[in-house]
Amino acid sequence: MTPPPDRRAHRRPGRRAGLPTGPHDDRRRTFPALEPLPGEEFAASWWGSAWVEALEAVALDPARLARGRAYARGGHVDAITVTPGRVMAYVHGSRARPYRTEIRLRTLGDDDWADFLTAAAARPDHMAALLDKDIPHALASGADLLPTVGDLIPDCSCPDDGYPCKHAAALCYQTARLLDEDPFVVFLLRGRGERDILADLSRRHATRSAADRAAVATSAPTVSARDALAPRRLPDPPPPFPAPAHPGRPPAYPHSPGAPDPLGLDLLATEAAARAHALLTTGVDPIARLTEWQDSVRLAAAHPGSGLTASTRALYRDLAAPTGRTPTDLARAVAAWRQGGRRALDVLEDPWDPPAGPFDRAGPALTAADFPDFRPWRNRLSTRTLQLRFGRDGLWYGYESDPAREDWWPRGTPDSDPVGALTALLGR
Repeated sequence: MTPPPDRRAHRRPGRRAGLPTGPHDDRRRTFPALEPLPGEEFAASWWGSAWVEALEAVALDPARLARGRAYARGGHVDAITVTPGRVMAYVHGSRARPYRTEIRLRTLGDDDWADFLTAAAARPDHMAALLDKDIPHALASGADLLPTVGDLIPDCSCPDDGYPCKHAAALCYQTARLLDEDPFVVFLLRGRGERDILADLSRRHATRSAADRAAVATSAPTVSARDALAPRRLPDPPPPFPAPAHPGRPPAYPHSPGAPDPLGLDLLATEAAARAHALLTTGVDPIARLTEWQDSVRLAAAHPGSGLTASTRALYRDLAAPTGRTPTDLARAVAAWRQGGRRALDVLEDPWDPPAGPFDRAGPALTAADFPDFRPWRNRLSTRTLQLRFGRDGLWYGYESDPAREDWWPRGTPDSDPVGALTALLGR
């Protein structure tokens, strides 16, 4: 018979376990500085990769990430201390004195831990995996155990204001190596030490086993065939469950070679949950009447950031291509959507001839407020760098452009008063 695969085959040999600071304290573990790691990936396990991706997904500068990887490979990170909600180390940079660097994340509450431990104790294969230093996907996702985008908060004593700086990036990569070796470090970061978890699992497993044995020992009650077949009226079905207050949160999707992009999956799952919740609670599909282009703009506008990260640029490219638009077109449309939703997008793309009334009164009002240089064209009033567009909803929308470029971008907050919209545009 072929022996079962070794769940720990992905871990690298030769690392030293974190040392508790006291004889009974496993809520503070210190790991000696890791040896340099030339040419290898920092994370071999799926949970280690999820840790790295959670920080890389919000990084604003790929160059700082590259420097952080070089620092980690070069052994610039000293001993790493892990406590609930925090991982800390001193990282050597260009100065003689190392920088104090840390990464923080939220710890789980008692109810979250109770749900996690109950789920783990209910399945022998989950308990066996944990004892074998492995984390089942289903178990981790059900408890929000692993960080997702925005969960990790880096901090460093260096003067670099990058997010993250290269020292925090180096600490993140080295921490992924610790998670590969001992996934119980993940549990400690979320608030529980290894001894507490194993003791609680043992108690829950013993209680469940005793209950199962008692159920088997008790003979099942019997029902006569006459009683079972006697005509009877079934009870009315129970009332439907009330709709939840908010849409559900999708699970964390780990990156896997050949699999769909985790960011895209998360975006689609979040979108489907919000749309289903709105349909369930209101009976109206909020996006049923949007065109393909309008829906692409809405999806891009819901994603944090504005094209600075590689993942956001890829998202804009993928959303723009099926509609025949460019990522720049989409970025401009996203700025309009964030300015005022679908109506602001119409203002961006649909010039029109407003009837006499508020539009005609805008010029004198701007002149009276010492803004006399605006020239009218259809529903627009423009200078060389500023523009106000009058929408069919009666609001004025601000735009800006570089001089002589005619490259107008939505800015500011819509206002029923053109002077108010211009003031918001100028930040006065």
